[in-house]
Amino acid sequence: MTKILGISAFYHDSAAALIIDGKIVAAAQEERFTRKKHDSSYPFNAVNFVLKISESKLTEIDHIVFYEKPFLKFERLLETYVALAPKGFKQFTKSMPTWLREKLFQKNLLMKFLKEHDKNFKDEKKIFFSEHHLSHAASAFFPSPFEEAIILTADGVGEWATTTVAIGKGKELEIKKEIHFPHSLGLLYSAFTYYTGFKVNSGEYKLMGLAPYGEPRYSDLIKQNLIDIKKDGSFRLAQEYFDYTTGLRMTSNKFHKLFGQEPRDSKKDKLNQFHMDIASSIQSVTEEVMINLASSLRKEYNIKNLCLAGGVALNCVANGKILEKKIYDNIWIQPAAGDAGGSLGAGLALWHIELKKNRVTSNNDMKGSYLGPSFSQKEIENQLKNLNANFEVLEEKELINKTAESLKHGDAVGWFQGRMEFGPRALGGRSILGDPRSPTMQKNLNLKVKYRESFRPFAPSVLREDLNKWFKMNDDSPYMLFVAEVLDEKKINMNDEEKKLFGIDKLNVKRSDIPAVTHVDYSARIQTVHKETNHKYYSLIKKFKEITNCPVLINTSFNVRGEPIVNTPEDAFNCFMGTELDKLVIGNCFLDKKKQNKNLKKDYKNQFQLD
Repeated sequence: MTKILGISAFYHDSAAALIIDGKIVAAAQEERFTRKKHDSSYPFNAVNFVLKISESKLTEIDHIVFYEKPFLKFERLLETYVALAPKGFKQFTKSMPTWLREKLFQKNLLMKFLKEHDKNFKDEKKIFFSEHHLSHAASAFFPSPFEEAIILTADGVGEWATTTVAIGKGKELEIKKEIHFPHSLGLLYSAFTYYTGFKVNSGEYKLMGLAPYGEPRYSDLIKQNLIDIKKDGSFRLAQEYFDYTTGLRMTSNKFHKLFGQEPRDSKKDKLNQFHMDIASSIQSVTEEVMINLASSLRKEYNIKNLCLAGGVALNCVANGKILEKKIYDNIWIQPAAGDAGGSLGAGLALWHIELKKNRVTSNNDMKGSYLGPSFSQKEIENQLKNLNANFEVLEEKELINKTAESLKHGDAVGWFQGRMEFGPRALGGRSILGDPRSPTMQKNLNLKVKYRESFRPFAPSVLREDLNKWFKMNDDSPYMLFVAEVLDEKKINMNDEEKKLFGIDKLNVKRSDIPAVTHVDYSARIQTVHKETNHKYYSLIKKFKEITNCPVLINTSFNVRGEPIVNTPEDAFNCFMGTELDKLVIGNCFLDKKKQNKNLKKDYKNQFQLD
């Protein structure tokens, strides 16, 4: 039995993953344990968790692999600073002490942390380093159901690479092409995230959600000045418009002059039509690049399957456009597409590429991405009793019936079941659920439960067998990584007055039979729910369909703005008591807000730093 521990850390979204004989056993992000969003510190708690679930001591782990190569990254930073000196001296002096003290000698640093798990761990020969984009590519290809695939990885930057193309075949994976820093689609998107007043490496999905409220009026301006897109989708960025190579901000004064405004200060400036049009424009350009890349690679390699990873692969609108154009027969996307997934990919790369172990492909190597901690019914009840929670324990059938009825009557329900999801999406393990037929549910959940911007869309969870009866799509989307339109017969056409509305005013227009999950452009970020991977969640939606004739539920992550997704029953109860959630279902425990001690209510709105 060969045990491999994969680790990603020290940039953002630290995580740990455990692979035993090539099978993914467990994976989790550190933020879920520390309650610090995007926690980048050494994933001490996540490593402890994956060791515990496999009943392993660290000394029993055969190989430990880090998701990138620090020396290569240092080389890139050093070369960049030297090439652009004296500009960037401030950032250079700010980052060098940390590099020279810690990051450059990462093996020593890792040994120090690893010994905290087990003081008997002494064998540094067990520690390996993968390359950042190889880790991403491995995380996308090896858990996929494909024997052969093109793997497209795009993110901000790894060591040098920002976009890579790899070919996977069986146990082999080879990177064929790279685009190097500073030319980066991920950093281009992040520059516009910064410019519109959202937090870089956190708010990119907000920019994507804002885009449908605007028009792509600035797309040509972006393509004429900021990015030179070649026919095959490769690109170069005009660096004079950016400040991320040497400065402490993403965009330069030349960028601001081009668009005619300074970056939005989120504390003072409200979002307006300009920001919505900017969001729409960069989204349009990103889609064009990704579609061109996907199309040219299909022609060049003539391989029918595509795998995607890297932060850009979380742009589910662009993914949906590639799917819609039927460039490939099949597409599979790593659900933990960002840096967290690098821990998983690094471990799989070592097993298949370095140790040359064969793959046995299946449709469920990722186990639905339910790879995190779970809690027994006894553990759940004990935690709730210790919190003085008022709950009743129900048989599963009664629990499903009662929850479905609550949803039908407009309740917002916290749903905590089984193993926690790996990756940024809640997939029915740690979710907040609602009735998608309600015209007020989207606004209420955003403002009263999530405490976030009202424009943010919610995703529908739909029974896989009913997908094409509600949406213009008939492909599996278990990880909520594709966007598709609502079927025409489910849409509600706008009247003349509604068509004249601009920007955020569009939000209150009822657009379909499931308005709470229908975005302003009639799109939805879809999760298909499969009986085999999440039986309890599937049963709940099926029951909801029985009593409403609607096989769809709103599914959003179980947290408030700025908080990581809940991990433990205690986290879930705290969030329940700190928000306007109506019901909470944990395991077979059913909690009604009205029956809780009012003294347990929490001030949750200001507890977490806003993202």
